[in-house]
Amino acid sequence: MTPSPPPSDRPRILFLGDDIIYHPTIYQRLSSQYHILHPPLADLQRPAFLQHLRDGSWGHFQAIMRPSWHTGGEMGNWDEELIQLLPPGLKVYASAGAGYDWVDVVCLAKHGIVYCNGAGASTEAVGDMALWHIISVFRNMTPSFLAARSMDSKRFLRAHHDLPATSYNPRGHTLGIVGLGNIGYAIALKAYAAFGMKILYHDIVQKSPEQEDLVKAEFHPAISTMLRKTDCLLLATPSTLGGRPFLTSEIIAQMPRRSRFVNIARGSLVDENALADALESGHLAAAGLDVHASEPHVNETLANMPNVTMTCHTGGGAVETKTGFEQLAMENVERVLNGQEALTPVNKHLIKERMTNGHANGHYTNGKQNGTY
Repeated sequence: MTPSPPPSDRPRILFLGDDIIYHPTIYQRLSSQYHILHPPLADLQRPAFLQHLRDGSWGHFQAIMRPSWHTGGEMGNWDEELIQLLPPGLKVYASAGAGYDWVDVVCLAKHGIVYCNGAGASTEAVGDMALWHIISVFRNMTPSFLAARSMDSKRFLRAHHDLPATSYNPRGHTLGIVGLGNIGYAIALKAYAAFGMKILYHDIVQKSPEQEDLVKAEFHPAISTMLRKTDCLLLATPSTLGGRPFLTSEIIAQMPRRSRFVNIARGSLVDENALADALESGHLAAAGLDVHASEPHVNETLANMPNVTMTCHTGGGAVETKTGFEQLAMENVERVLNGQEALTPVNKHLIKERMTNGHANGHYTNGKQNGTY
């Protein structure tokens, strides 16, 4: 049996963030094959992190993994300033988290680096949170539980007497979903099965007839036609680094009066001032927000509205999500370094496009990308 090479001679993986908690066996397997560099959190602060990249302190690592969402992102946005400092030969960056509005996946693709997210790990948790917000915006849950917690018997009785007059069952109402990816489709399945809601959706790709039939979904290639028929608009679409809001006063104006809005995607997708204006005017009846534009700060006007339900970006906050993020980050890295397909690539199509068009820069050699994805 050939002995394993010493750590210094093995391909390198840069490990960002907290120690592995849930899948030590996978980590041990990686450790036996690769030299894992695990810098302290102090080295992940942006100035220090950029300096390490400039100096080449960590050598020519071939992969980066960030298995935990709550740490490993201390350096901030992964933009051109940072990405251009990454070493040649870097093949993959696999991170926890489903959203990727903090990383320029197009820029990574230009450098031949596949980005993998934690898609799938948070699907169930976010889907459940979406249902909670849907119930809340239809049934006036926030004013009800605020009245119950007020310890004010008169306020309790007012809520008990008045709220039913503006509360509705979700059943039979129309749910318009922007973005029917893994999470959006899971929400459609749950809302259809639990509430019998009518499912409309807008996306750049139409689902298969079989998938549509499972939830009796109606595809709208034009957002305007969906908005006019929507009782509750739900965002489940990705945001991009520096992207513009989707929900604006122009979009809201196309929604029916007294319709509702739920966002479990990204806070940057919403013009919160426009949302507040629509709620204050009564054009929108209620809103449910798990995500916010300036986290960890929330919009004060929205926070003071009883018809707005707010949670602390905990849609994916479940143990099952954390374990899944950890596993996916390590397995994506392992597969790419072993020449296999990544499990959850985000920008693979962009890399293929550049290879097809013969672009060569950064991590390309003779028009071909180093590594297999």
